[in-house]
Amino acid sequence: MSRAYTRINADARSPVATTPGNGRATQITLEHGAGGRAMRELIAQRFVPALAGPAIDGIGLSALDDGAALRLGERWLVVTTDSHVIHPIFFPGGDIGRLAVAGTVNDLAMMGAVRPLALTCAVIIEEGFALADLDRVLRSLAETCREVNVPVVTGDTKVMGRGEIDGIVLNTTGLGLTDRVVTDGGLQRGDRILVSGTIGDHGLAVLSAREDLGLEGELRSDVAPINELIAAAIEAGGVDLVAMKDPTRGGVAASLHEMAGKSGVGVVIEQACLPVSQAVLGAAELLGIDPLVVANEGKAVLAVRAHAADRVVEAMRSLPLGREAAVIGTVVGDHVGQIVLDTGFGRRLLPEPVGEPLPRIC
Repeated sequence: MSRAYTRINADARSPVATTPGNGRATQITLEHGAGGRAMRELIAQRFVPALAGPAIDGIGLSALDDGAALRLGERWLVVTTDSHVIHPIFFPGGDIGRLAVAGTVNDLAMMGAVRPLALTCAVIIEEGFALADLDRVLRSLAETCREVNVPVVTGDTKVMGRGEIDGIVLNTTGLGLTDRVVTDGGLQRGDRILVSGTIGDHGLAVLSAREDLGLEGELRSDVAPINELIAAAIEAGGVDLVAMKDPTRGGVAASLHEMAGKSGVGVVIEQACLPVSQAVLGAAELLGIDPLVVANEGKAVLAVRAHAADRVVEAMRSLPLGREAAVIGTVVGDHVGQIVLDTGFGRRLLPEPVGEPLPRIC
């Protein structure tokens, strides 16, 4: 069960102090990989200019979406790739193998490709890594592939020297087809913002396990492939479902800032409507961490035309992974690129996280 989130930190920024994006940073910091503004600026200012190539018929790198979409006749081929680093590699509710498959399948789904065709998998292993742990990771990866009915069709294996990496790194690339691409920048004034379930579960479960905080209890990662859930949302919403993003690194706050900025709109979030489990709420209040900036690995943020919001929520709630789906806010014409949090007692701006409170989370 969950209840509305009733407490939020005054400052949602990462506690790590750096100076990314202001011309003074000279080195990469953990913030640059944490999913917030620092990472977005790093990619936009360095990777996109360096790797920009010929124009394509579709959506490419410069869109900074969850993947690329290439026209293939009357359909679209969606391609996404992700590298997975997490500590610990086994955590309450999942492990790096399940994370690798779910993360890639979910990125495809966020662009409308809810029936993945195939995955690739590259594995980088540290010398000394236990074979029993490798077998456990591979079993989990295979089980999650069977859950989605998607094959791993090719891959690569490398072994690094002891201490050159931390245990194991997985990279997965996914391919899928869709008749209609859904981007993360289609918001218009009056649209409603939905989340597919409770927020903050993954990040706080991993943090508790990593630091041995003794807070596990009911804390479990939400890591899961949600392509069937998104298929139901797309069927219910049709063309009225206009944008999607999975709130992984940087959480819901980072996703909404990116979606609002690309769309040239603002978003007002109703604090009382945010679904947060009792376990996450208790841990977040104890640790002083805002669930809005914590990674999720089995959730989606969706924008829907107002008249379709109820039927999309109902469709998601009909499935186990969507039973806590909720409407959490509204798109507005002012406060462009900003997120406003309505606490019920007043309104304030929700800062875009620079980075997430804990690195190496997905």
